[in-house]
Amino acid sequence: MTPDELLDRLVDFAARIGKLVDALPDTHLGRHVAGQIVRSGTSPAPNYAEACAAESRADFVHKLKVVLKELRETNVWLLIIIRADLLRESRVATLTNECKQLSNIFGKIVTTKGLKPKREN
Repeated sequence: MTPDELLDRLVDFAARIGKLVDALPDTHLGRHVAGQIVRSGTSPAPNYAEACAAESRADFVHKLKVVLKELRETNVWLLIIIRADLLRESRVATLTNECKQLSNIFGKIVTTKGLKPKREN
């Protein structure tokens, strides 16, 4: 997967999170979860774009760790949506699956990029 394809996938994920947020009930819990997941679920795309313009490998890895952190948080909010019966599990399942796939991708990238020895100048 190219960096552009990965960014496109993250942008699609963010758009789908936005649609999910609009479907949440207008209750106290629904509004709270909506506010949280809209932040965590839409931030991986711009954070990844920032990582692609990183000034160093360390900066790149740090920014990717932020992407991974936000994806993990989003996954928890998706679980809360399901367990609190805010939306049907079938409505959330594809997003949960995509979130897990993206988390696995970024986990692997962080592990690979973060463990390479630094070059000597």
